[in-house]
Amino acid sequence: MLNHITIMGRLVADPDLRTTPSGVTVATIRLAVDRDFKNKQTGERETDFINVVAWRQTAEFVSRYFTKGRMAVVEGRLQIRQYTDKEGNKRTAAEVVAENIYFGDSRREGDGSYAPHSASSGYSAPAPQPMGGYAAPAAGADQFAELSDDDGDLPF
Repeated sequence: MLNHITIMGRLVADPDLRTTPSGVTVATIRLAVDRDFKNKQTGERETDFINVVAWRQTAEFVSRYFTKGRMAVVEGRLQIRQYTDKEGNKRTAAEVVAENIYFGDSRREGDGSYAPHSASSGYSAPAPQPMGGYAAPAAGADQFAELSDDDGDLPF
């Protein structure tokens, strides 16, 4: 059986972090997820509001780094559960139990607000930093160089 779901949307409120009586942390968030198609009558996209539950380290990560309005990508499984409300009525709840949660946007530099990845958003990525002391050649420069210490052996 396969139960895997991936959704992307914006948090409609700050995460709610709680601890169970046994000491396990759990965070709940609600994502506003736009549908991929438009309503035939109105011509507008509709939005689904999806509940997400994260446990342990994922819960702590979400509560620490995500806030209302932040874009999140959630991978997990769909869970349907039954419960009885305060008036004694039987209810059904559908929620995503998160396995992984990723940032779906980037911070704008300076003002602390968030913007999605896009050329028109005004976000400018920082210049890439060389890794391990090697820098990429400049544009238009010869991208191949002779290895001086090549002994001809393959590394595998």
